[in-house]
Amino acid sequence: MKRTKTLWSLLLLAAALALVSCVKDATEEAAGPGTDDAIASKLIFSAENAVKGELLVYFGEGASANVESSVMQATRSGGIATRSGIGDFDAVLEKIGVKALQRLFPIDPDNEERTRAAGLHRWYVVEFNDDVDLTEAARNMARIAEVNRVQFNQQMKKANVGKAIPLVETAVPAQTRAAVFNDPNLSKQWHYINTGDKAVYSKVKAGADVNCAEAWQLCTGDPRVIVAVVDDCVQWDHPDLAANMWVNPREGQTGYTGDKYGYNFVDNTPLTISTSGEDPSHGTHVAGTVAAVNNNGVGVCGIAGGSGNNDGVKIMSCQIFHNDKGGSSAITAKAIKYAADNGAAIIQCSFGYPAGAVASDSQYAAGASAEKQAVDYFMSKQNCPAVSGGIPIFAAGNDLANVSGYPGAYRDYISVTSMSCDYTPAYYTNYGPGCNIAAPGGDAYQSYLESGKDTSQVLSTILNGRYGWMQGTSMACPHVSGVAALGLSYALQTGKTFTRDQFIALLLTSVNDINPYCTGTKQYMIAAGVPGTLDLSKHKNQMGTGYIDAYQVLMNVRGITCLPIPAGQQYTLDLQPYLGSGNLGMKITGIEIAPEDMARLGMSANPTIFSNKIILKCTQPGSAIARIKLLAGNGNSNGMNGMPITKEFALIVRTNHAQNGGWL
Repeated sequence: MKRTKTLWSLLLLAAALALVSCVKDATEEAAGPGTDDAIASKLIFSAENAVKGELLVYFGEGASANVESSVMQATRSGGIATRSGIGDFDAVLEKIGVKALQRLFPIDPDNEERTRAAGLHRWYVVEFNDDVDLTEAARNMARIAEVNRVQFNQQMKKANVGKAIPLVETAVPAQTRAAVFNDPNLSKQWHYINTGDKAVYSKVKAGADVNCAEAWQLCTGDPRVIVAVVDDCVQWDHPDLAANMWVNPREGQTGYTGDKYGYNFVDNTPLTISTSGEDPSHGTHVAGTVAAVNNNGVGVCGIAGGSGNNDGVKIMSCQIFHNDKGGSSAITAKAIKYAADNGAAIIQCSFGYPAGAVASDSQYAAGASAEKQAVDYFMSKQNCPAVSGGIPIFAAGNDLANVSGYPGAYRDYISVTSMSCDYTPAYYTNYGPGCNIAAPGGDAYQSYLESGKDTSQVLSTILNGRYGWMQGTSMACPHVSGVAALGLSYALQTGKTFTRDQFIALLLTSVNDINPYCTGTKQYMIAAGVPGTLDLSKHKNQMGTGYIDAYQVLMNVRGITCLPIPAGQQYTLDLQPYLGSGNLGMKITGIEIAPEDMARLGMSANPTIFSNKIILKCTQPGSAIARIKLLAGNGNSNGMNGMPITKEFALIVRTNHAQNGGWL
């Protein structure tokens, strides 16, 4: 009997030990694998340069419903959620002194189905005490099985160099080609129409611009195209922006309150003008380049600002910076998703991580951060009938580094480098891998070191209804966004449609060659009183495909082949490579160029035809349509002839075109 009791005691003890072991195993399984590699695989980014007291958590599909229910229950009763309904995770929250647990992307009833399909409803923000060790907190959260990813909330920065310098209304005299519109300061916007006026800078070169003069003859914008300026607050009542501000038809029904012209995602309030910080006019300056109102007799022009008849593209202000705050991954992700949900076709993003902070596409894409998922969501949304998805455009950065900064460097996004008023790369611009295309961004030291002026920078709108000069890839970027908006406007007006990839390819091949100017050196200031010399040869073949040309974009939208013509020399144009790969024996019988176009291009004589080639000489940069008459098919001596046809080509005249044009 005693032995039997002892045996039962041993069996019960074994069962108890087994039960304890099972409970322990189950707890470990619930908490997830505890190895360093397994934990590290769930972490996105690092604590360096991350917001303190905050982490982003992406819950598993099965767990997110419980989290959502727990959070909604707390908020319905007027409280702040601090528990997830997941025991192990809540233990971590209690340990770090949680202040709030909330969904990163608020519920927008009209877009909730798409949000859930993209998995964006599974992102949550955890707020806790600032003195908590971020890395330790993230690792403890990553141990939980129901947690898929934990993201450090990294900070990004604007991509301008220095503050806006208010315009003094006595600078550069009017340029003859700037009479397209009646805006009094268009003549100072060399970055749109550069006539080579030496009052800008003694070495300025005509044609170092985005070629607006000819483009505006065809299209000036369309209010059906919305560009989201993801930046500082845009001054919505600026006299040169107000008419082109987007007005939200769903104000207050988007998950945000008071979002008439956009929203302040930094403070979770209506838009708020910055009053301090390094560059509070940044967003307003960027917006003016895209779509300041044209032909209104006021201030400056915007690339897609219309013709003064309420026909410009619309600007949505998605505020991610306010004074010295903002720019985090979480704030940016919310702003970009808002842009997608409210009709933006282009996101204009003059910000990013410092060059080298993210080293590769695989590193940026690893784990799919909230910010990247938001951009992917934006790209998948068709908000403009002319293109199948959203176009993200980022500044390359101003670190003078031989790589682009991210996010712009990522393979699916456009990264913009900066050039000066003489075609040379700007002294600050990043270049090299990850860079896709160049545009004017200004170069302060060109005019400043020579004459103390600011005229070699970019002129646009700034706060308090004023105008001012700024420089940076931040200023180059909206030139590409503005030209892209102009291209979509023209596509809408001509009934053309493109896939997203097709339109991006169109943008990146509507360029002029910058490589001839990537030689020699230029002077700049490393710091106050410390001069530096920039070796321009390092930028050769590193600035992207070339510098963007608005007229070429419109021609490519229209389906007209662009022909590079060098200015200032007699040129023999061989059309055969542009006429297809069939029977290339077409005979050229004539060429027609409008007299006003010939005058603008400085053509003193009509083109001639010799040996089935066209010989012409253009002395001025510019663009024009040439109608070329051809004879398709062969004839004979009995009077049989080929069929006469006419094909339009666009002549793009620039100084020092390389023989290959630099175009794809």
